[in-house]
Amino acid sequence: MIDIGKKIILASKSPRRKELMEGLGIAFEQRTKETEESFPDSLPSEEVAGYLSEKKAKAFLGELENSELIISSDTIVVIDGQIIGKPKDDEDAKKMLQKLSGKMHQVYTAVTLMDDIKIQTLTDMTKVYMKELSDVEIDHYINQYRPFDKAGAYGIQEWIGFIAVEKIEGSYFTVMGFPIHLVYKLLNNW
Repeated sequence: MIDIGKKIILASKSPRRKELMEGLGIAFEQRTKETEESFPDSLPSEEVAGYLSEKKAKAFLGELENSELIISSDTIVVIDGQIIGKPKDDEDAKKMLQKLSGKMHQVYTAVTLMDDIKIQTLTDMTKVYMKELSDVEIDHYINQYRPFDKAGAYGIQEWIGFIAVEKIEGSYFTVMGFPIHLVYKLLNNW
């Protein structure tokens, strides 16, 4: 359905992003580069995911063939104006989940497409409402699912999403970490 005449490279090792790309039914390969996920302190929280997503794409500058297109992405969780990243360990994950418990938070996920000529980034935001979580529920989730590669220390598509997410306003896939509708839109307009 989509044929932009370029080899598509997903710059992510995330199994969730891979699965969602496969759902579009287009051929792609995965290629990653280690990128430091730092950003200027002065950057507004709603712009951080886009900044980091572009940083991941730009890591490939000078290496892209003119027949290649990079797709990168980044997700951040924001509660009470504070950005919550990926947890370092069990204790950090527990603190994050306790902070999210019983409250609404925002998930921002940005998608960047870049070839040898241009770069374009779109960011999507979804509000997530969580029920109060008990320490037993939090400990079970951390012990069973080890959410250390996830912003905010949780995956909506996992057990905690099943039992704790009461409602969302926006795209489920944005919370999963890859607003596939934006990927499709960008590819169609490339």
